[in-house]
Amino acid sequence: MEKGARGIDMSKHFFTYRQAIQLEGGATLPTTDVVYHTYGTLNADKSNVVWFCHALTANSDVAEWWDSLVGEGKTYDPAKHFIVCANIIGSCYGSSGPLTINPETNQPYYSSFPQVTIRDMVKVHIVLRKHLGLEKINTIIGGSMGGYQAIEWALTEPEIFSQMVLVATGAQESAWGIAIHTAQRLAIESDNTWNELNQSAGAKGLKAARAIGMLTYRNYEAFVKTQTDEEHKLDNFKASSYINYQGEKLVKRFNTYSYWLLGKSMDSHNIARSRGKLEDVLKSIQIKTIIIGISSDHLCPIAEQKIMAQHIPNSKFVEIDSPYGHDGFLIEGKLIGEAITASQQ
Repeated sequence: MEKGARGIDMSKHFFTYRQAIQLEGGATLPTTDVVYHTYGTLNADKSNVVWFCHALTANSDVAEWWDSLVGEGKTYDPAKHFIVCANIIGSCYGSSGPLTINPETNQPYYSSFPQVTIRDMVKVHIVLRKHLGLEKINTIIGGSMGGYQAIEWALTEPEIFSQMVLVATGAQESAWGIAIHTAQRLAIESDNTWNELNQSAGAKGLKAARAIGMLTYRNYEAFVKTQTDEEHKLDNFKASSYINYQGEKLVKRFNTYSYWLLGKSMDSHNIARSRGKLEDVLKSIQIKTIIIGISSDHLCPIAEQKIMAQHIPNSKFVEIDSPYGHDGFLIEGKLIGEAITASQQ
């Protein structure tokens, strides 16, 4: 064990699966690397496992990016739970993705890394679950894109889970979400360095894509409240500085190839694909499910959570009143934790 950024005992692990994995789109990964974090201790009967699925640009250190929900005295306390979070394939934080070395060329994949879907990510989660010897998972939880993985996994291995928690997410990607991701990819593709064979390719495009994303993560009310200038100006507005800062911040910690690729992964999310009608697929989910929406979320609006709650038989919907839009799923961890605790009683 080592101490994480917030003093929480955690372990970072590296696992390589040396058998080929067939991806949904037809391509094959000859070997697959997975980086994952664990917190706490597995109890004797292995009944205290909580598995977190992370969102678009997060990593496997869930106690870092969801610290209001994970940690000492929090809803998911490593003193009580054995917590697992794995970095998704396609990302740039250690699991197989565009920056991974292609064994056929001995060079990074970059744009040649194959398209991956949410189901492919779940397939790799299952490989890791089996590697860890976990036959049961008490709780699967995910917000936003993490929720996409959670619900797909619950459909793929329904006998594994006792409970599922879905936050600010949906059963399929909306036309609105696909349009946003397409606009972000257009921004990336307009960068004349895009598709150069180096890690910094498309950096300016990524900054612009993040700017588009920030408009959907928050909302009109949040920007007016926090980014309005007190004095009259002709230029250098507070809102402009904020958007530039957020874009530059992401460029420093994330990779453009991964961002482009994972946007495609979200577009393909649809639990009804090859399974039948959406309503019937939702009705087939029998595990206890807590569904949480953020009142001001314009990216994954509460209408999407209400659809799931309407059709998943053993589910409960909770609306969190928050001005923070989609980002509320990260910011409002305390309220989310209280909703989870109340729903378990």
